[in-house]
Amino acid sequence: MTATPATETTQSTGTTGAYEPTDRTVPTRSRDRARYDRDTVHAILDEAYVCHLGFVRDGAPVVLPTLFARVGESLYMHGSTGSRPLLAAGRTDPGLPVCVTVTHVDGLVLARSAFHHSLNYRSVVVHGTARQVTDEDECRTALDAMIDAVAPGRSGDVRPASARELAATAVIRVDLDEVSAKLRTGPSSDDAEDLGLPHWAGVVPVDRVYGTPVPAADLDPGIAVPDYLTAL
Repeated sequence: MTATPATETTQSTGTTGAYEPTDRTVPTRSRDRARYDRDTVHAILDEAYVCHLGFVRDGAPVVLPTLFARVGESLYMHGSTGSRPLLAAGRTDPGLPVCVTVTHVDGLVLARSAFHHSLNYRSVVVHGTARQVTDEDECRTALDAMIDAVAPGRSGDVRPASARELAATAVIRVDLDEVSAKLRTGPSSDDAEDLGLPHWAGVVPVDRVYGTPVPAADLDPGIAVPDYLTAL
């Protein structure tokens, strides 16, 4: 995302097609960094493929990293049918209360003072109820979306899951009802009295970089790297 001239991005929350702010989605600090428009939220989610799934188990909080994908106004995550959160999502009524978070780090913001160090980032927080997906077609759509989230186009270039494999895989869905994004962009911010200090200040950009694909040792040498991987 291109940095704006201001220290941080400001966005009105009352736009058409936006998620409705709630007590849980309005930040207590830096409220001017919050966004609720669907375009921003969807763009942040679609650029990621790892989220953190938070829930309460036996009275204690648990946060798990997991693959995910967005399909329309829902997030899908998967795991083994023996996974505790997936079991809980299927057994409890109406489902398992969860909090899902996604974060991109775009830059290290280094100020002259330790206090004003920060990050340029884009994040989304989703509060909702995780429900187990039981429809086979929806499961296949969700699993294909998760594969394509990692490598767009990959789901059409693999053997589809068998009935046995589907039976061993559980998928949960969290609808995008209570959602917020939060962003920081721009330069470092120092107090006026610190501007003359002899310390470097600025932003170190952070980007995701892919290396050259490494073929499996048992891959037929006649199979070339697919175009959708070289495009990464």
